[in-house]
Amino acid sequence: MSLDPVILSRLQFVWVVAWHILLPAFTVGLASYITMLEGLHVWTGKPIYLRVSKFWIRIFAVSFGMGVVSGIVMPFQFGTNWSRFADATSNVVGPLFAYEGLTAFFLEAAFLGVLLFGRKLVPPWAHFVAAFMVGFGTLLSSFWIIAVNSWMQTPGGYTIGPDGRFFPADWTAIVFSASFPFRLAHTVSGFYVTTAFVVLAIGAYTIRARKFVEEGRLMLRMALGFLTVFAPLQIVLGDAQGLNTLEHQPAKLAAMEGLWDGGNGVPASLIGIPNQKEEKNDLEIAVPKLGSLYLTHSWDGAVKGLKDFPPDQRPPVIVVYFAFRIMVGIGLLMLAIVGVGWLMRWSGRLYNTAWFLKALQCALPLGFIAVLAGWTTTEVGRQPWTVYGLMRTADSVSPSLTGLDVVLSLALYMAIYLLVYPTGLGFMLRIVWAGPLDADPENDTEVEGGRPAQPVQALPHGEPS
Repeated sequence: MSLDPVILSRLQFVWVVAWHILLPAFTVGLASYITMLEGLHVWTGKPIYLRVSKFWIRIFAVSFGMGVVSGIVMPFQFGTNWSRFADATSNVVGPLFAYEGLTAFFLEAAFLGVLLFGRKLVPPWAHFVAAFMVGFGTLLSSFWIIAVNSWMQTPGGYTIGPDGRFFPADWTAIVFSASFPFRLAHTVSGFYVTTAFVVLAIGAYTIRARKFVEEGRLMLRMALGFLTVFAPLQIVLGDAQGLNTLEHQPAKLAAMEGLWDGGNGVPASLIGIPNQKEEKNDLEIAVPKLGSLYLTHSWDGAVKGLKDFPPDQRPPVIVVYFAFRIMVGIGLLMLAIVGVGWLMRWSGRLYNTAWFLKALQCALPLGFIAVLAGWTTTEVGRQPWTVYGLMRTADSVSPSLTGLDVVLSLALYMAIYLLVYPTGLGFMLRIVWAGPLDADPENDTEVEGGRPAQPVQALPHGEPS
């Protein structure tokens, strides 16, 4: 059996990136949430914000450390598995990666020590500044990484030399490529929503566990209020990115929609099974003209289909088709959960409805699944290109790489990640089970601040409040 180094290198990159992206999806939003808690503590002087912030800082420290380590592996692969891509694009993407290190990483490194260990060494306002700088650093990191990926999706501001290498001609056009603003807004918003659902779930757990009821209620209120804005905003931003994809990556959009025949007034494929060999969808349920309405905002809008592109320029349709539907389906489910949450709050049952609190705990992984589905839609939908329309994936892999080389390295990566990630998750779960340590769960009173906490109430059917 032949071991294709291109396929195996893609699988290895999928394995590494899929694990890594879970951490920025959490830490970017968590850093901003900690900044908000630190600011509210400085502004109001209420110790509950300090307790909740200390709790999440411990979790942030574990997840941030795992993210840094797993993130180093990704650019390392550019040299081992994708050297032809690195050679051709290094003049463009190399400086962008360097800017990420010079701005985001150095900023985070400079203030992370103060955030984690400087509580007793600096005044509260200085600790808030440290939290703000770390949070700003995570956003800067997202900025530069998405700038690189967006340039690969919608390249601009370049010239190509006689040797096939890309050279920068306009750095503004490179950094702010055609898809960059839409992808940055949609991605960062998705990270925030992912974090908010984790906060919702942990808040629900602390209420049900009857350990830290006041802290759990605060988490629930803050996350629900945040999601009231960002859950629907995420859908609006996704629509804007869809319009951008229609203009700049029509083959990807056609795969997302499972649209084979383009034209005016195209249907919307609700569900089906794309058949790439026969160029149709099996067992499809479709709504006439609806596709043009939400893709172009016109009943008769023109949309290109997959048949408008040569077969060797089409992405793997079935993967993109279902990944897109998973992402959209989870987004709608999140919106429904937020709506039910507000109904519960208006009726005074948000904190003492057992089934809803359990549902919030079960909803914890929704954001991560949506992020993975969205990333799959974006990256698989770009195929067969690494630089869209200009450089093929098959031409990007290292020339001397063998299938056996990749099999061995992939097996090593799998073993290490399957050891490191469960271990890190175990540490974070222990922090969650311990709860905010500045409160005494037995007496349900604050150790810091001196103000008694809210008494524990009982939920119906014996569930804790």
